[in-house]
Amino acid sequence: MTRLREWAGNAALTLLQRLVGSRETGETTKTTAVAQPGAAVQQEARLLLHVGCGHATLDGIPLAGFHNSNWREVRLDADESVDPDIVGTMVVMDAVADGFADALFSSHGIEHLYWHDVPLALAEFRRVLKNDGFVVITCPDVQAAAKMIADDKMFETAYQSAAGPITPFDILYSYRPFVAANPEWMSHHCGFTLSTLMTVLKDAGFAVVSGMRRPSGFDLWVLASKSPRTAAELAALAEDYLIPKQQNQGT
Repeated sequence: MTRLREWAGNAALTLLQRLVGSRETGETTKTTAVAQPGAAVQQEARLLLHVGCGHATLDGIPLAGFHNSNWREVRLDADESVDPDIVGTMVVMDAVADGFADALFSSHGIEHLYWHDVPLALAEFRRVLKNDGFVVITCPDVQAAAKMIADDKMFETAYQSAAGPITPFDILYSYRPFVAANPEWMSHHCGFTLSTLMTVLKDAGFAVVSGMRRPSGFDLWVLASKSPRTAAELAALAEDYLIPKQQNQGT
């Protein structure tokens, strides 16, 4: 999950209808209206669907591309208290129309799914993207955590986050104070190395995938395009939407 920060919501998109459901079960109760491409958005703006946003907004995404061009954010989360534009889960996003978004961003959310739900979520990610759209996913790097565990450093500090020191145990199972406060939503139920995250995206039908490890940050960053791109096109996209600025990570 992204770090807990209080930022203002996106008032221009309050007409989007809310989808109420459980992050774990994927059960939903939907209103009759469905979010449509371009709804309440300036014609020239590109749409970013921020999935599992928590308290974070576009301002907190550490990728230059989302700040150097005209993006309009739509926030989706299962927790109504964070005031998302759409209340819903990663697994069932029926309130979001096919081909709705130009890009989708998910930070420290996919590891909270059970493994059998990962393909369902990625299929939803792909469905709601435009044909030339792309997804950026960041999550913990369990390979980096495993190296410390193999050295018998399970509870030594891996890195400092805004919430406090993060250990390999926290990377695998989630930050313990967060789990104590909300075990249903805050626990991790799966994990990824760079190769496994890229593989599940390819298996979900994304045409090309690029990724990187940040060992010092104990996290993975992966960009996947819905449609084919040349190596040069993917590299250019990654320059703006994959290489993150240095800052603390979520858990």
